Amino acid sequence: MCWPSSSAQAVGAIPPSTLCIPRERDALLVFKAGLTDPDNLLSSWQGQDCCQWGGVQCSNPTGHVVKLDSYSLIGVGADQPMGTIGGSLPDQMGLLSNLTVIDFNNNRLSGEIPSSIGALTKLTDLRLGFNNFNGTITESHFGKLANLRYLELSGNSVAMVFQESWVAPFKLQVADLKSCRLGPKFPRWLRSQDSIITLDISNASIADSIPEWFWTTFSRTRNLVLTTNKIISMLPTKLFQEMEAETVDLGDNLLVGPIPKLPRKLKSLDLSRNNLSGPLPSDIGAPLLTTLILFKNSLSGTIPHYFCHLENLVFVDLSANQLHGEFPVCEEQLEADGSTSNGNNSSYIIMLNLNSNRLSGELPIFLRKCQNLTFLDLGYNQFSGMLPTWIEEKLPSLSFLSLRSNLFYGHIPQQLTQMKSLQYLDLACNNMSGTIPQSLADFIAMAVAPRRDGPLSDIVGYDNAIGDADVVSYTDSSLVVMKGQQLEFTHGIMYMVNFDLSCNSLTGHIPQEIGKLPALKNLNLSWNHLSGVIPDNIGEVHSLESLDLSHNEFGGEIPGSIAVHHWST
Repeated sequence: MCWPSSSAQAVGAIPPSTLCIPRERDALLVFKAGLTDPDNLLSSWQGQDCCQWGGVQCSNPTGHVVKLDSYSLIGVGADQPMGTIGGSLPDQMGLLSNLTVIDFNNNRLSGEIPSSIGALTKLTDLRLGFNNFNGTITESHFGKLANLRYLELSGNSVAMVFQESWVAPFKLQVADLKSCRLGPKFPRWLRSQDSIITLDISNASIADSIPEWFWTTFSRTRNLVLTTNKIISMLPTKLFQEMEAETVDLGDNLLVGPIPKLPRKLKSLDLSRNNLSGPLPSDIGAPLLTTLILFKNSLSGTIPHYFCHLENLVFVDLSANQLHGEFPVCEEQLEADGSTSNGNNSSYIIMLNLNSNRLSGELPIFLRKCQNLTFLDLGYNQFSGMLPTWIEEKLPSLSFLSLRSNLFYGHIPQQLTQMKSLQYLDLACNNMSGTIPQSLADFIAMAVAPRRDGPLSDIVGYDNAIGDADVVSYTDSSLVVMKGQQLEFTHGIMYMVNFDLSCNSLTGHIPQEIGKLPALKNLNLSWNHLSGVIPDNIGEVHSLESLDLSHNEFGGEIPGSIAVHHWST
């Protein structure tokens, strides 16, 4: 909000208490007339002094409107994360010639972005992301914007079409252009933008190779996001290694070849959903790495020993590759007492997904130092051995455990039921024998419905916040065998409460304690050698959506309590 200065009071045409310049006020009123405002966020846009209006900022010395910011309106006028201002931007925007900032991110504006914006020569920030704009943006929109530094147009259906020889007059620091149509050729106008800190051209309809100049132009860029295109390229060995990037997301493209040594400052890497092949790099080159997402490629070879020494790793997904062999044995884990309580023996990792590879050996001893581990998926591999009794002590935070389709054998350790956070347990299709532990009631996370902010919300909502936007989000899915078919869950996995011991060699009865797990949604004990009668209190598991007890040796009648439910049996 602006208050009158002594210089403003000296201007005869402006009343002593008013900064606003009449022609600019009129331009704002034209702007307002073309908007829809269901939440009345622009209710203050009336009266003579537009410098007192919400979302409008003026220059004290001159009275010119220099900033339009809808974010401040949302904070004052509505308890919601996004604005509700709709309508279109008028050509009269060009009359506000002293504007330096236009910020209408996260609203419902539509229509074309007027080319008159190109007359705003002092503009530094143009933030119109996540609206409903369409149409085409050309050189006329940007030809005079030499001061532009922040360009945010993500989440709109606009096409950016420039002459191939066009050289932008500006040097951007942030280019946030997610879901804009920049392709099919790689946008050549970016070649001059060597001051960019954050570049997001994901889902931009690019179907081309990455030109060699890209790696030099953006060698100092901190955050590079090019996911969800059809980029066909190999990662250059030397140029990639020499980048200063902290975040690189090239997921969901058509990249081929091996993964080279990583940039030294890199913290987050997503190369998932590509056609990368060969072994993981022998030298990772990035000691600060926290996030490594490589699922759905054709990577082969073994997991390198440096995984023992990446002390900052938090999030690792190597699923759906062709990795084989045993997980490396880390020397520091071989202490006689197995201590993980202090020093560098502890790990920050919260998520490890190695599903659908050809890994073997016993449950990795590396896990003994993963006190914060929330999500562990080793399904569809060739791991073997007995489940260790240390699993409850060393993995106290575990909420999701899938060891499905491996070669584990022996009894289910009683300690497993002491895992207070475990809401998802899948031991299906192994060689487990013995009885189901009687202490099922100790699975307290299966007794209450998961909260929206529960432990698994940190997994499905995991992203890397860059500035005001989350530009790198985790999008892998988890497979759940439910209702007789394999279902794919992404965000829904945080609400899934699962208990699956099917396809083993378990004997004995179903414990009565099963009725004390009312939050269970999927209970599958099929294809075992269970006997006795089905507990009548199984009907007290009110959340059940799928129940499969088939291919066992039960006697007696089906409990009447089951009949009131509508599930797969």
